[in-house]
Amino acid sequence: MSTLRKIAGIPLRSGLRTLSSAAAKPAAAEGHHPNGYAFELNETQKEFQELARKFAREEVIPVAAEYDRTMKFPWDIVKKAWSLGLMNGHIPTHCGGLGLGVFDGCMMAEELAYGCTGIMTALEASGLGQMPVILAGNKEQQKKYLGRLVEEPLLAAYCVTEPGAGSDVSGVKTRAEKKGDEYIINGQKMWITNGGVANWYFVLARTDPNPKASAGKAFTGFIVERDTPGLTPGRKEINMGQRCSDTRGITFEDVRVPKENVLIAEGAGFKIAMGAFDKTRPPVAAGAVGLAQRALDEATKYAMERKTFGVPIAQHQAVAFMLADMAIGIETARLAWMRSAWEADQGRRNSYHASIAKAYAADVANKCATDAVQIFGGNGFNSEYPVEKLMRDAKIYQIYEGTAQIQRLIVSRNIFEKAKTSA
Repeated sequence: MSTLRKIAGIPLRSGLRTLSSAAAKPAAAEGHHPNGYAFELNETQKEFQELARKFAREEVIPVAAEYDRTMKFPWDIVKKAWSLGLMNGHIPTHCGGLGLGVFDGCMMAEELAYGCTGIMTALEASGLGQMPVILAGNKEQQKKYLGRLVEEPLLAAYCVTEPGAGSDVSGVKTRAEKKGDEYIINGQKMWITNGGVANWYFVLARTDPNPKASAGKAFTGFIVERDTPGLTPGRKEINMGQRCSDTRGITFEDVRVPKENVLIAEGAGFKIAMGAFDKTRPPVAAGAVGLAQRALDEATKYAMERKTFGVPIAQHQAVAFMLADMAIGIETARLAWMRSAWEADQGRRNSYHASIAKAYAADVANKCATDAVQIFGGNGFNSEYPVEKLMRDAKIYQIYEGTAQIQRLIVSRNIFEKAKTSA
């Protein structure tokens, strides 16, 4: 760890804090790109990227297959990432965080996902759980719940999905009833990432019993402590991919939550929950790009070594064109997450660009992983080679944080709104 603490010649915990303000400043603002468009990272961002890249290659890749096999939660990796400042970068400075923008988080997420998207998801899901508190928490809530994540290697979780309500968030049935200075929560959540390892949860629950109440008024967002009586995580789910990520159902039986743990006010929960996705879908897209890049790199290396008919298979046009198509998808998907992250950092609503990035990058990741398996041939179907894991890991990108179909619904609605206003 002493070596990792001095990557790029800086003491990382303090060094990242020192560098964070510079990283938040766009390169264009430094006078290098007077035309307004910049396709180059500034020096501080390059430091962040190199730190994440080095960590992924030296700490994550060597153990990724073993974590996938055992399905153990990667606490050792989480603690190392936390100690290096690779987690919680977007937590506000008044809570002890770095206050980094979405772009910087995405940049590091792509590098970590290159190593293992299961491990990256374990880290990134905590960011999703934190985001409602970052966006809507008051200073006391932020200091208490975000501050502790900076002080210790702890995690948060985003607790919204239910057995009968995934894409249709307005179908959430978990109820919260106010009694005096408390709310009593009853219900069942499902597919909660970090569900069994989180220190606290963001929980969305219905507070208006009227079934006809609009989603914008019917739900309330709560911060719920893991050790609250009546809150019970279920068994770890055994998933197709990203298997070291901790996914569980959560049961709420008369869980008492103090009113001071309500975010903003009663009825504001749906907008908070949806607003978080604008900030967290770009990192998910970046993670998909990281996986796709890994697939391309593994396939390229194999294609240059494996020979058929007396020559490396890379010299066969059929294979070369597959690699070229993978590269085209990766480069354009990377630009998509960069645009969506940049929009968020400008303080503009980025739902349109975030959904494009998330949907496109997820599709690219799946195609690249599938093509990598094809290039490896029979070896690609074998667990001794890395690409079968990439193919299993890729699928969830088309499902979690909004399915591919939901992203297209959001994009199409934006198209129609723009058409109406310009008519």
